[in-house]
Amino acid sequence: MKLCVAGAYGAFGLKHLDALSNIEDVEVTSVMGPTRAKIDALAGERGIGHAATDLAECLARDDVDAVILSTPTQMHASQAIQCMEAGKHVLVEIPMADSLADSQAVVAKQKETGLIAMAGQVRRFNPSHQWIHNKIVAGELKIQQMDVQTYFFRRSNMNAKGEPRSWTDHLLWHHACHTVDLFQYQTGETCSQAFGLQGPIHPELDIAMDMAIGMKTPSGAICTLSLSFNNEGPFGTFFRYICDNGTYLARYDDLFDGYDKPVDLTGVAVSNNGIELIDREFCSAIREGREPNGSVAQVLPAMETLDRIERSFG
Repeated sequence: MKLCVAGAYGAFGLKHLDALSNIEDVEVTSVMGPTRAKIDALAGERGIGHAATDLAECLARDDVDAVILSTPTQMHASQAIQCMEAGKHVLVEIPMADSLADSQAVVAKQKETGLIAMAGQVRRFNPSHQWIHNKIVAGELKIQQMDVQTYFFRRSNMNAKGEPRSWTDHLLWHHACHTVDLFQYQTGETCSQAFGLQGPIHPELDIAMDMAIGMKTPSGAICTLSLSFNNEGPFGTFFRYICDNGTYLARYDDLFDGYDKPVDLTGVAVSNNGIELIDREFCSAIREGREPNGSVAQVLPAMETLDRIERSFG
């Protein structure tokens, strides 16, 4: 299988390149990035045969079967649609769009083309969350509450590598999207109640730097989510699962019980790297001609909940 990675030298583009190198029978044949010198240098370092600054050039190639989009959020929906119109399967990094209308357009194009279109909801694939999900499916756990903290210190427009960004990140449509989708995935329900509160808008970035979100499912499970770009200290997202049969803390690919003792995740997945696992699912779904876990259609309810939360800000 031959893939193109767009946004390849960004923080997550590089993570996908590393992940794909661990997957058998997969080759990255093309990379795309906005700066010619940078994308040519990356292609040379990685031994990739084609590099471009224009996605259309990559899509026109016969040696590209599928595309992973690690491009700026505001481009996700239009580029995902562009990929499918070119006959290419697509994995679009989180979020698949920054509005409900654009999310619906992506889902509509997938239904029209029948191609594999997957959203990068990596929390579904982190071994820590997979372990919880397996216990829920087996009837061994039921979520009472998820308490989630998403914290960064990002008062200027920088990316995960500490480099200047050409676009503005968003607490709701990007970072909250992880938790909204995961909460609905783990409970197997769409939220019946959802609201949000946001702090002051940053005068230069024009986004809220602090946010609080509450959600509830029809069966009664609740989720409280705190997000901040103002937090000085360890960054990232930390999940506390309060269940009927134990409490668990998920920190990316690692899991601990309520007393902070590590949970053995041996055998949960073929890798302990969530990015590799999501890329494996994408490639497997293409080969097997099936809907992937995290398809754009499966993720649409999360985008609907995000839209509801945004409208609650007033």
